[in-house]
Amino acid sequence: MKRRLALAAGAIVLWLGAVAAWIAVGPAVTDAARGETAIVLGAAVIGERPSPVFAARLDHAARLFREGRAERVLVTGGRSPEDKLSEAAAGRAYLQARGVPVEAIIIEDRSRTTRQNLANARRVLGQSARQPVLIVSDPLHMRRAMAMAGAEAFDARPAPTPTTRYRSLGTQAPFLAREVWFLHVHWLAGM
Repeated sequence: MKRRLALAAGAIVLWLGAVAAWIAVGPAVTDAARGETAIVLGAAVIGERPSPVFAARLDHAARLFREGRAERVLVTGGRSPEDKLSEAAAGRAYLQARGVPVEAIIIEDRSRTTRQNLANARRVLGQSARQPVLIVSDPLHMRRAMAMAGAEAFDARPAPTPTTRYRSLGTQAPFLAREVWFLHVHWLAGM
């Protein structure tokens, strides 16, 4: 009995380690990837400004737009009770200040989770959701984001930020553990 428990525990540890490594490596990314729309997954707002994590995502989306890799940017994210404005509204203002024209920015301002970001983005895009999209988020978030984009039937290409605020082991480990957990939740929910 003890041997079986030890084998089962070992198998679980190996599985979780393999999933964590798979997440850390991330999906294949090409600098040539293009999409009709760059979908920026929401992150926190501090006052009326995007958090550093959200700002890195927005900076990357603005770069994709300037390089002609996306014709428009869809910013997602609702408003927490403590926030003055939604993540999407703060993101729109941030992008405009960096030269992205207002007519090239779409917002989805009701979502609170990654899955809601993508489900609501699909509704906002309507028929154009069938066109290729770029999913913009942190590198460690990309595997789950792509799985959820696939569940929403997007023709999605990964566009992870080239920089991340999660640089030290002390910040990366909790983020990676969280992603391992939520990816399993996604898989078990069959979504």
